[in-house]
Amino acid sequence: MENQCLPKKAPGFCSFRYGLAIFLHFCNIVIMAQRVCLNLTMVAMVNSTEPPHLHNGSTLETLDDLKNPVYSWSLDIQGLILSSVMFGMITAQIPVGYLSGIYPMKRIIGSSLLLSSVLSLLIPPAAQVGATLAIVCRVLQGIAQGTVSTGQHGVWVKWAPPLERGRLTSMTLSGFSMGPFIVLLVSGFICDLLGWPMVFYIFGIIGCVLSLSWFLLFYDDPKDHPYMSTSEKDYITSSLNQQVDLPRQSLPIKAMLKSLPLWAIIVNNFAFIWCNSFLVTYTPTFISTVLHVNIRENGLLSSLSYLFAYICGMVAGQLSDFFLSRKIFSVLTVRKLFTTLGIFCPVIFIMCLLYLSFDFYSTIIFLIFANSTLSFSFGGCLINALDIAPRYYGLIKAVSSLFGMTGGLISSTMAGLILNQDPENAWHIIFFLMAGINVASLTFYLLFAKGEIQDWAKETENTRL
Repeated sequence: MENQCLPKKAPGFCSFRYGLAIFLHFCNIVIMAQRVCLNLTMVAMVNSTEPPHLHNGSTLETLDDLKNPVYSWSLDIQGLILSSVMFGMITAQIPVGYLSGIYPMKRIIGSSLLLSSVLSLLIPPAAQVGATLAIVCRVLQGIAQGTVSTGQHGVWVKWAPPLERGRLTSMTLSGFSMGPFIVLLVSGFICDLLGWPMVFYIFGIIGCVLSLSWFLLFYDDPKDHPYMSTSEKDYITSSLNQQVDLPRQSLPIKAMLKSLPLWAIIVNNFAFIWCNSFLVTYTPTFISTVLHVNIRENGLLSSLSYLFAYICGMVAGQLSDFFLSRKIFSVLTVRKLFTTLGIFCPVIFIMCLLYLSFDFYSTIIFLIFANSTLSFSFGGCLINALDIAPRYYGLIKAVSSLFGMTGGLISSTMAGLILNQDPENAWHIIFFLMAGINVASLTFYLLFAKGEIQDWAKETENTRL
């Protein structure tokens, strides 16, 4: 009789909640591909020794001009076009984090993914009109992509059982690593064979198909899904207990501002994105200046970091849930363990890169590990907000992402300034600055992080303003 009171064991990988994780995984691959592809196509868009015009009426040259139009954009304009998507993403964070707790995620994510994909289709004709219109498209695309990136965290408040949060979220977030890996591998071939505009068209069309599929297949609440088994519905809802469908209440702003566990998450998001943004932006530059390889080899070597980051992220999710389901470690211990791996391991490998890399292969190995081990944070601080405040998970992710993206912009800007002012010692200065931020953030996290729902995130009268 006791066994009848418990929900039947729900299917594992072959289930709707894992299907949702895989679907979001592909959505993240596509939005990252749409975001990053311009970094590579920009070379074909502007890097030409001749101005775009018809050459002696040659049919082949005319077709080539149509396939690969070239623009005379200055380096400053190129920088604005490339960075404009980040300004859009920053703008979207707080509004989306707040609205994710009010409006259905089906509409928010589906419409934003569709908008980003349509804008991807519009970038080539916008570039024909001028750089200003291309920048507008990229800013709007950044808003749409920031909405998808932040809004999807609210999905797991109702869909992720506590013992599966690590693997489900890491499965979706790993798409952010796989997207650039795929772009670096295929965009060069697409540009050569079909022309650079086809890169935007291909990923734009894929995104449109995914967004339409999202509207058809996704349900905000697993209880409303018409095809999900009763056992899986019971498993999800019973495991979440009182963490969902709670009445709305005022934001406990004062309590949140005083919460050290919350600040520990925000500070480590800042360190994570600072480190990640720098390594993503300047890994090709480091490889070029230190190893002196050609652009094709540079792209291949740079893509390896994303592949290993993808693997580390998936491993982090599986191991974190394994430790929790087997009751080997507590929630707090698991979060601290994977935060330590994700924040401190890059510091170790960066120091090895500076002082122990004596040849080509050792340099590449240390650089890849410095990039990829960051993804262990998927099982640590990047999911910790769901442990301490599931009610406000979307908003907390938005705020922490806003702080992190600010750190990412600062890190890229400072790295550029340091490289210009002191090229000889620049890499040592940049890497030591990054190491200091990581160690300080990790120390703060280890001192103040928590693994249980905080009082201000519960349904109690004294948490209201």
